[in-house]
Amino acid sequence: MTKDSTWFIIINPTAGSGRVNRDWPKIQAQMDARSWSYIAVKTTGPGNATQLAKEAIEKGYPKIIAVGGDGTNNEVINGILLQKAIPCTAVTYALLPIGTGNDWIKTHKIPRRLDHWMTMIEKGKTSVQDIGLVHYQAEGKTASRYFANVAGMGYDAFVARIAESQKGKVGNKLFYFYLVFKCLAQYSLKKAKVVFDGQELEEVYYTIHAGICRYSGGGMRFVPHAQPDDGRFAITLIRNISKLGILLNTYRLYTGTIGKLQQTDTFYAKKIRVESVGDEATLVEVDGEFLGETPVEFSLLEKSLTLVVP
Repeated sequence: MTKDSTWFIIINPTAGSGRVNRDWPKIQAQMDARSWSYIAVKTTGPGNATQLAKEAIEKGYPKIIAVGGDGTNNEVINGILLQKAIPCTAVTYALLPIGTGNDWIKTHKIPRRLDHWMTMIEKGKTSVQDIGLVHYQAEGKTASRYFANVAGMGYDAFVARIAESQKGKVGNKLFYFYLVFKCLAQYSLKKAKVVFDGQELEEVYYTIHAGICRYSGGGMRFVPHAQPDDGRFAITLIRNISKLGILLNTYRLYTGTIGKLQQTDTFYAKKIRVESVGDEATLVEVDGEFLGETPVEFSLLEKSLTLVVP
């Protein structure tokens, strides 16, 4: 058993409302039945998956599997990008999706059924995708985070912040869907300035999205025009819209037709900066994880993640 042929598996036992912890013995039995070479470690809390991935690669394990949802995926990918032992593209990464939304896998068509997923791993087909880097403000300081899927500002981040405080409940997909609509009554639209590729737009926005992949929020497509490896963010800006207008047009987020809404503008860009206009900051989340607020800057690391795909 060599490190190069051994999968280092990072397990988030709390993902999917604890489903990962319940299912792990069955998953492990299937891996053993197929004679997989692996080392498995469970995370101990928020941020631990990033540290485990970084340390595993630095110790000579270039094959990483994450077991969990979109949040676990984000943490492990951050570990891959933060390590300096080998080029990030020399790491082979796979996600076993057991979470609430499982949005990142939808763009890549990664299977959720265990036997299909294991067959995919054994075939070893890989692809590459771009990764985003966001700089933002948190507790009065500048911080940064990598992300692999979609960044949301405005209403999306407002919901993510509330969801963060109710993590036990949000493991339920229906509860998250309920939360998205419940929060409308509490939310007031913010004015912001969006600067990208020579353009500068200042409007009152419902949401601002920068996407690498297409799906977020449990299957919604705010950025249906996103391509994970084209070296550009897909941008969707939804301008001032009434709460009734939001409710009547929510179906567009599931049909991929949000760009047809009169209040929507779509673009592509390599770099984006968002600033608040007035006293209230605009909030930001990435891959479903609430981060902080404006000013926010997005940049792209082209084709920097190597992942296993069907």
